[in-house]
Amino acid sequence: MRFVVPNSATTENKENLIVRQLNTMDYSKVWHAMQNFTDNRDDQTIDELWLVEHPPVFTQGQAGKEEHLLMPGDIEVVKVDRGGQVTYHGPGQQVIYFLINLRRRKIGVRQLVTLIENGIVASLNDFNIKAYPKPDAPGVYVDDKKVASLGLRVRKGCSFHGLALNVNMDLSPFLRINPCGYAGLEMIQTCDIAGPQNMTDACDALVKHLITLLETDKVNYQTGLPSNYEQQNAN
Repeated sequence: MRFVVPNSATTENKENLIVRQLNTMDYSKVWHAMQNFTDNRDDQTIDELWLVEHPPVFTQGQAGKEEHLLMPGDIEVVKVDRGGQVTYHGPGQQVIYFLINLRRRKIGVRQLVTLIENGIVASLNDFNIKAYPKPDAPGVYVDDKKVASLGLRVRKGCSFHGLALNVNMDLSPFLRINPCGYAGLEMIQTCDIAGPQNMTDACDALVKHLITLLETDKVNYQTGLPSNYEQQNAN
């Protein structure tokens, strides 16, 4: 299935951004859409952020080891092409995917990871939460407990995958795995630490800071996957 990406022939694309609200959507559907978008974009394609909430699913990164899947039970396990180990996605978790042309922006993947972590930290700081990243374990932590995970893939100089912030969710599925490959790592959520209590507040804070960190001048807000992908996927 070819993902036809609309072009916008302008030298200012690195300063433009589409923020796409997908609401609740199946993980594999969004993953394959990201792959198609990345494979078929060119130097004029505008960068995008995809905001989404997934039904329950475990995702196993390229470095994933089976021993970190303790008791997946009735929750689907999807082996994916991002970096990192195993994590959980479910309702009440804000996921944001970064479809960014790193080559055009002249930044590396480590710089993008730092940008994402800084965006999460700044968002939680709006709620007077002292969060921080760890140099040896990507993600964002509060009192040595993990509140946000991240994993990326870069293809053709462009990123996909992204972050997952625990907002107001059932955290018990994390007990069925070693989150991100760390046995005993405690996962927390923002609603329990006087942070965002719902997805809207979490999303608004994250998008505000990420737009600033990405040095974006023009933002176009859209809903749903790009229409070309939806139309072709239905055929």
